[in-house]
Amino acid sequence: MATVRDVREKAGEEPITMLTAYDAPTAEIVDDAGVDIVLVGDSVGNAVLGYETTVPVSVDDIAHHVGAVSRATEDALVVADMPFLSFGIDERDSLENAGRMLKEEGAQAIKLECGPHTVELTETMVQLGIPVMAHLGLTPQHVNQYGGYPRQGTDQAAAERMLELALAHEEAGAFALVLEHVPSNVAAGITEALEIPTIGIGAGPDCDGQVLVFDDAVGISEWTPSFSKQFGNVRAEMESAVDDYVTAVESGEFPADEHSHEASDLEDIY
Repeated sequence: MATVRDVREKAGEEPITMLTAYDAPTAEIVDDAGVDIVLVGDSVGNAVLGYETTVPVSVDDIAHHVGAVSRATEDALVVADMPFLSFGIDERDSLENAGRMLKEEGAQAIKLECGPHTVELTETMVQLGIPVMAHLGLTPQHVNQYGGYPRQGTDQAAAERMLELALAHEEAGAFALVLEHVPSNVAAGITEALEIPTIGIGAGPDCDGQVLVFDDAVGISEWTPSFSKQFGNVRAEMESAVDDYVTAVESGEFPADEHSHEASDLEDIY
């Protein structure tokens, strides 16, 4: 089983791979492929639960999916994404919500969408034995504040603030940092300044690792962000299989004799 120490030691040495997973079958596929980190993202809201944003996702939602993923994962590090308003309001609630993911659901770390308010919280969590992955740049839980999902760190002041926050979270004990939808040169500069690894999504090639949403990577999603890439077309395969099933049932082709069993020692029941 991978540890946060294993991930941290990869900084500058070898690329880190991270994918999301929300259920046991997907986690098993990702784990078997040798992915370093499985993130149970609050993107479960968009990808699985039918929400338009991640904002409605609850602690119970994340816990449910973390448990499923953890039970199916043997080698990768499982990271639980803390959902909107589950942290940063009351310290006790924040710690209990994060601790639940490790103590009850089997995660090895949690991820926080970060700002100035999460520096002290990160330090407290780490001191209590809750490893923290920080997340800067585009933080989707702020969608109502952004009015969408715009690229972040696009001017000098914003880039400098992001670097300051990255350094502060490293000092607070975060073991890795996700950088989302930021200019590649900004991500490269932050990566160079940190000792902990950076993991990019829409942040260019110079981060220590990359992360994608599983559904985007394998081609289940109907739409993917411009910074993502489909490495397969699973949606087309699923649509074809379902179409074939409907046709087979309607035509009487399925079930065939080989899909049925007749008990010869029973008397007629009609």
